[in-house]
Amino acid sequence: MLRTPSFRLRLTLWNVAVTVVILTVYAGSVFVFVSRSASEGLNDRLYADFQWPREMLDVLPDGSLGTYDSSGDSDASPWLQVWSLEGELLYSTWNAQRTQVPHVDELAREAENEIVSVVDVDPPWRVLSGQSNIGDTPFVIQVAQSEEAMRRERAELLLVLLLGLPIGVALAGLGGYSLARRALAPVNSMADRARFITAERLQDRLPVENPNDEFGRLATVFNETLTRLESSFEQMRRFTSDASHELRTPLTAIRSVGEVSLRGKKSEGEYRDVIASMLEEVDSMARLVERLLMLSRADMGQAKLSRDRIDLVDLAADVAGQLEVLAEEKRQSIDVDARSVVWTGDRLVLRQALINLVDNAIKYTPQGGKIRIHVDIESDGAIIEVRDTGPGIPADFRERIFDRFYRVDGSRSRGGGGGMGLGLSIARWAVEVHGGTLTLENAETDGCVFRIHLPDAMRGDVRRPLHAVS
Repeated sequence: MLRTPSFRLRLTLWNVAVTVVILTVYAGSVFVFVSRSASEGLNDRLYADFQWPREMLDVLPDGSLGTYDSSGDSDASPWLQVWSLEGELLYSTWNAQRTQVPHVDELAREAENEIVSVVDVDPPWRVLSGQSNIGDTPFVIQVAQSEEAMRRERAELLLVLLLGLPIGVALAGLGGYSLARRALAPVNSMADRARFITAERLQDRLPVENPNDEFGRLATVFNETLTRLESSFEQMRRFTSDASHELRTPLTAIRSVGEVSLRGKKSEGEYRDVIASMLEEVDSMARLVERLLMLSRADMGQAKLSRDRIDLVDLAADVAGQLEVLAEEKRQSIDVDARSVVWTGDRLVLRQALINLVDNAIKYTPQGGKIRIHVDIESDGAIIEVRDTGPGIPADFRERIFDRFYRVDGSRSRGGGGGMGLGLSIARWAVEVHGGTLTLENAETDGCVFRIHLPDAMRGDVRRPLHAVS
């Protein structure tokens, strides 16, 4: 089974392939351009040679042609023949006499002022034949140039290009591999570091050499993910530890009560008290497990919400009536001050959130205190406020007040009531799952204000009278 090449090798191969294409196109373009320029240069020399007899030859008195000097009999003279209009050869230079080009007589008779390539010889020759005057007498002038020099130059250029192409490709491959290795070095560094990151070393982070390039942004995203994972793992450890502790307490109480009851004979009434005490602890455990399951389903996104049309004032009055007995035990009053507000959501889930907030206020409000539920509507949604007259929550504890199993160990706890530390967590989830927010306002010594904000609410027509439960 073939092994998939590394990304570095694939990147190098792609670089080589692109380089081959670019160099091939470039070499072909250079060869075509140089060949065309050389061909045009050869034609230009033919046209220049065509002007040579007009400047260097003269018609003698006997009608023959002669040169002004002896340059016509040297190697410096062009390949040149001069014909009469009747087709008689009158003059030829030394180069023309030395090198015979086939079919020049035929071309002289046609004299079409065009450049014709004679391919019967190797290398081919280019011949220009046309009429022109020397002095005042018309003649057929014929010049020629060999393509040997042009072809030799093209062959040398082609050889240079063919030899340079593989060298260029090899250099591009080596350079590409070196650049790929250098460019991917941060990836190797991140991979080496990530290989040692485990659940016990989530505090480690990937190295970020340049936070502004692509690899730097990738490492930053991974580090942010590791931060969230570390936070989740820490929360899970704390949750597991706290849950174990909370479950151990009622279990220990049940065992202690059972062991004490077995030490000696007791009356039927005493056994009933023991069993009642054990059942009370079992009920506490059941409530704890139920709340843990609710939070677990919430974390997994398995909570299913209904869409009910809810009058928030009726909901507040319902919660106040249900918790009336607990408030009466501490001689507290629950006031409901509300404007009619209609909202759409899951009534049971929101009711649980409000129950937890009011129950929390009852627990931490001293004897004879007051609890107020305020319902109103603002421009961006409905608000429900639960205000108590308890000892308040110090600023140092506000950030963690909604954490699971967290309980303030200061003045807030002196109000009595205890609790599992899950009520506010469940309340916040119940509000946020509807797109709302639950915040703690004015958490000072004058009591607490828990504020629920729910979007997309509708204003009612009636302001409800003050409802008091005492």
